Amino acid sequence: MIWLFAIAAAFAAAALGTLAQRRSDDRRDRTVWRALIDAAGPADGYFDPAAVKTLPEAAQRYFLYMIAPGAPLVRGAEIEMTGELGLGDKDAPNYTPMTAQQILAPPYGLVWRSRAGAVSGSDGAAPGQSWTRFRLLGFIPIVRTGNDDDHQRSAFGRLVAEAAFWAPASLLPSERVRWTAAGPDTARAVVAYGGFEQAVDITVAKNGQPTKVLIQRWSNANPDKVYRLQPFGGCLHDFQDFNGYRLPMRVEGGNHFGTDAYFPFYKANITRIRLIGASAASL
Repeated sequence: MIWLFAIAAAFAAAALGTLAQRRSDDRRDRTVWRALIDAAGPADGYFDPAAVKTLPEAAQRYFLYMIAPGAPLVRGAEIEMTGELGLGDKDAPNYTPMTAQQILAPPYGLVWRSRAGAVSGSDGAAPGQSWTRFRLLGFIPIVRTGNDDDHQRSAFGRLVAEAAFWAPASLLPSERVRWTAAGPDTARAVVAYGGFEQAVDITVAKNGQPTKVLIQRWSNANPDKVYRLQPFGGCLHDFQDFNGYRLPMRVEGGNHFGTDAYFPFYKANITRIRLIGASAASL
């Protein structure tokens, strides 16, 4: 019988260790979330269309659609969403209902906490750190990676891509952001921060509404499981106006965007956005 007690004790110790790790992860998520609110800071001025008049024409259209003249320059957002996550692959996507909460504070970082079926966890990035941590049934670790140069570079790519549609003021020209033309209806912003540089191509309609976003992301989401640059992006829909900004309320995207291998594993319907640093800036 002693061996039964030994096995039970080992299982109990493992369970306690896993629970302690989950609580530590949750505390870390909350700590980074608060730090990103502080990093985004209050609005630091108001949008003046003259600030973009020297940019490529497609970039001018983008900003004039996304930000109203005189809108407070807020550079971060807290977002709530529902939707679907594809937990499989292109051939068998296994779309599962999803809920998530996110803070986006370009160029400093993001935290995305989600639940899809029995899988829950978070993606995150902040200066000098990044992570992907997901569990089955809230308890059994199934993915736990991050905090290396490859992962941080990949996370920075996601941050810049999402800045293009949920934090447009963060892409106004500055010492960190430069713009070039990438086609008659596509503008390219290049963001540099923390030792990384990421370009994002934003395609706009005639009225300036962005229709799709594309980056070359440093990613190992490929059959070889090797980090390399590959297309990542998606499409934007259902823009709504509030507090001087027009933001998409429906987004879908995934790896290998624009190729035959594209798999839109992320389909989000936004239920609330709070612009950090703007009074009453919520939807």
